[in-house]
Amino acid sequence: MDTIETIKQQIASNPIILYMKGTPAFPQCGFSGRVCQILKSFDIKFASVNILENPDIRQELPKHSNWPTFPQLYVNGELIGGCDIIVDLFDKGELEKVLSV
Repeated sequence: MDTIETIKQQIASNPIILYMKGTPAFPQCGFSGRVCQILKSFDIKFASVNILENPDIRQELPKHSNWPTFPQLYVNGELIGGCDIIVDLFDKGELEKVLSV
């Protein structure tokens, strides 16, 4: 399976998935850490992929998503966005609806 097929399979098989630098327990950048903090505040389960340990995904996902930066949050197969968008939705009280929690 090539990298794009792997990405498509990950997104399709996880209702909420975060492509990030590091892990939810040990984020490796402030942006990834902030998004994890927000998601954890809803007490929901979400999958994550550490792009630092997956250089092929790190290289190919921006081409697939047409989104150049990380983290990238997907909900029900749809790209929601990166840190700025997630923080904005959270601050406006709209993220809960997006996450369907």
